[in-house]
Amino acid sequence: MKNFARTLRVLSHLLSYPDAELRAHLPELRAALHAERALGASRLAEIDALIERLQRRRPLDVEAEHVELFDRGRGTALHLFEHVHGDSRERGPAMVDLCKTYESAGLYLAPGELPDHLCVVLQYASTQPPAQARAFLGEVAHILQLIFSALLRREAAHACLLAALLDLAGEKAQAVSVPAEPGLDESWAEPAAFDGCSTQGQARPGQPQPIQIVRNPALAAGASRAAAQPAPGVSA
Repeated sequence: MKNFARTLRVLSHLLSYPDAELRAHLPELRAALHAERALGASRLAEIDALIERLQRRRPLDVEAEHVELFDRGRGTALHLFEHVHGDSRERGPAMVDLCKTYESAGLYLAPGELPDHLCVVLQYASTQPPAQARAFLGEVAHILQLIFSALLRREAAHACLLAALLDLAGEKAQAVSVPAEPGLDESWAEPAAFDGCSTQGQARPGQPQPIQIVRNPALAAGASRAAAQPAPGVSA
């Protein structure tokens, strides 16, 4: 089976935050994709168009678009366990298991990285032999299909990157039904204090007051730091 490690790394970079350093290396990333030729001509053309778009638009617009696309909606979130476990208790053990998978390959997360972020997952996959890398992508193909479909629904140019990953996994990129969901900011918003007489609480005195449990950002950040190992290794 043909090696596609460089292609995985390029796709990982193209899915990461498009800061000045990344934008400066876009021509090299494009050249690496074409040199390895792990993707078909039509898929390469789509990615070329995305790279050209990233180069042509104003840097602030490119960065704002990335944040809006990947950080403000559950359907397009790049954290894979968001699509499988959500905020359930199963997410923590799954994170630990994934970290162990990386460590068994001699890879350790950089500070601040979460193991289920797609960019990190692709960096790990790029270190594996082609057959194992393809099988690994196949295991998460159903999640990639969901993200691909959500990107298609938003008419996002980045959809071609998820389609490319499905190609490498040996799967056909096709739209599937994706339920409409509130954005992350909306779904994690703190309820207003003493909101008992609003539509979110009591309609009138004497009715039970619903309890709303929301994620504590400070605790979530602390958990992320505890999971990350301060050693060089997999990074987006």
